[in-house]
Amino acid sequence: MIQLSSAGKRFGHKLLFEGVDWMITSRDRIGLVGANGTGKSTLMKVLAGLETLDYGSVSIGKGISAGYLPQDGLTLSGKTVFAECMSVFSELRSMEQEMEQLTASMSELDSTSSEYMQVADRYHRLEHEFQARDGYAIEAQVGNVLGGLGFRKEDWNRLTDEFSGGWQMRLALAKLLLQQPNLLLLDEPTNHLDLEARNWLEEYLTHYPNAFVLISHDRYFLDITVNRIAEIWNKRITVYPGNYEKYLSQKTQRLEQLEAAYRNQRDRIEQLEMFINRFRYQATKAKQVQSRIKELERIERIEIPEEERTIHFSFPQPKQSGRIVAEFQNVAKAYGEKLVFRGVNFMIERGDRIALVGVNGAGKSTLIKLLAGEEKLTEGEYKLGHNVQVGYFAQDQYKELDVSARVMDDLGRAAPKSGETELRSLLGCFLFSGDDAFKKIGVLSGGERNRYALLRMLLDPANFLLLDEPTNHLDMRAKDVLLDALAAYTGTVVFVSHDRYFIDKLATRVFEVGDGRVEVYPGNYEDFMWRKQGGAEVLQETIAKSVAKPSVAEPSNGNRPSASSEAKGKRMNPIKRKQMEERVQELETEIAELETVIAEHETSLLTFVSAEETERLSRELKDHQADHQKRLAEWEALSEALQA
Repeated sequence: MIQLSSAGKRFGHKLLFEGVDWMITSRDRIGLVGANGTGKSTLMKVLAGLETLDYGSVSIGKGISAGYLPQDGLTLSGKTVFAECMSVFSELRSMEQEMEQLTASMSELDSTSSEYMQVADRYHRLEHEFQARDGYAIEAQVGNVLGGLGFRKEDWNRLTDEFSGGWQMRLALAKLLLQQPNLLLLDEPTNHLDLEARNWLEEYLTHYPNAFVLISHDRYFLDITVNRIAEIWNKRITVYPGNYEKYLSQKTQRLEQLEAAYRNQRDRIEQLEMFINRFRYQATKAKQVQSRIKELERIERIEIPEEERTIHFSFPQPKQSGRIVAEFQNVAKAYGEKLVFRGVNFMIERGDRIALVGVNGAGKSTLIKLLAGEEKLTEGEYKLGHNVQVGYFAQDQYKELDVSARVMDDLGRAAPKSGETELRSLLGCFLFSGDDAFKKIGVLSGGERNRYALLRMLLDPANFLLLDEPTNHLDMRAKDVLLDALAAYTGTVVFVSHDRYFIDKLATRVFEVGDGRVEVYPGNYEDFMWRKQGGAEVLQETIAKSVAKPSVAEPSNGNRPSASSEAKGKRMNPIKRKQMEERVQELETEIAELETVIAEHETSLLTFVSAEETERLSRELKDHQADHQKRLAEWEALSEALQA
């Protein structure tokens, strides 16, 4: 479909990549990864035809269309949201109008005339093509995409001019998805999406009929959507089969092989140079010396690029608070007549890591502001616990910084015990490298200042951190540093994030905000989704089926105790216990067999055979993993019941 041959590109004096041979086929789902500055966005623009190569060539198949979504900067105006999306189908709309005109003509013509037959023939050909291209469903398609990306029905008739930059980018994404180009090129498509919209986009891309290449700093998003990873590294592009998780393990193996080849090559070069230096001036060895000089010249030197150092930084730990950190009792919040939520009751305990989730506008930021004391309650009571110190990171936290100070000087004042090398390493990790460390805060962009404000807060954290979108503007490396810091943090955290991987790794509870309520769920986001999708009910039914029917001595009426209550009691029916134990053993065997099958599929995916084979193996692997999780959940529930 698209092929790069000996491709190379420079950015100023810096060589981004060279000698790249890469083919994108019609069913590829590719995640493009690489460190900042390696040329990911530039390569996307080359594939989109917006930039040219400095070396090599790009070959594009006949009839191939590419649709490109940049990170930001797109604005739309002059139409309503719905009309803007419908403009994608201008050709089909024109076809529909012509069909209406032909229908009117046929009603006026003599059905036996040759002119009528010509008009009717044209109408039938148009109608056949219109149906084949799903022309009668375009309005439903637009509604589905707009709804999936978070546009409410009441927004559809609003002018696009009324929407912020983030919503403008959502609208641009909606138009691209509706166009369904042969090659979809998405540069950070999840930047402006909440969790619900990301989940919808994951599902949409899973069933997308054509190829796509995307850049994302969201690991979970990459794991779900792609079947290949193309990495720009060492000025080359290396393609790995499988998703992001598979890529990480394969990259480690590849790096080990490269380092071994590098060591072998260095040994050979040293041997050649030693021989040349030793016998250079001996006439009897002249032929051998010349032979080795030519061999030395022919060697294509292996380069091992310097890897970015992993930052390990011990953030200072806060003073310990009381066991109860915060408590809401019958809390309500309204802005005029608009009620955000009411009757909210919950308790936050020391060590909790609570993720706030919900659609945009549900009230997540409002809840954090109430906890931070930035907003007042409309009703109810909010109690802070003993010795609780609140630290609040807002989405516009940069407004609190001293714009006249230099970054390095300001950070040094915030962490007087840290040396310059340590601070420079941290700044580099949060994407402030080189001279950026000595810029004035006032000249930084909003995203850069927010990154810096987050780093500054972590250097002196309170014992109750309230973080509103802390992962915005961070790449994977910076997110890892933040995640490690918060995992080692001994205080309490309440946070809002749209990064699924980040939530899954950090959260111990999930608060769902929406419809005027706050619902509390134990576990991380995966546990939350499992419960929302009915997993808890299914598991209870499974346990109930694993338990024997009531014996003669047991009550058979509606007052019969539940399986869970019996499991928690001190005396359990020995027959039931035996059946549960046997089911546990069966599950252990099934789980072990599934793990063997999963391992075999993972091994098979390491060797590329064909795109179709990789897709088949990936699909089967996903099914086996889902089956494994289901049996594991049943095993855990039965084991806990037996232990109780």
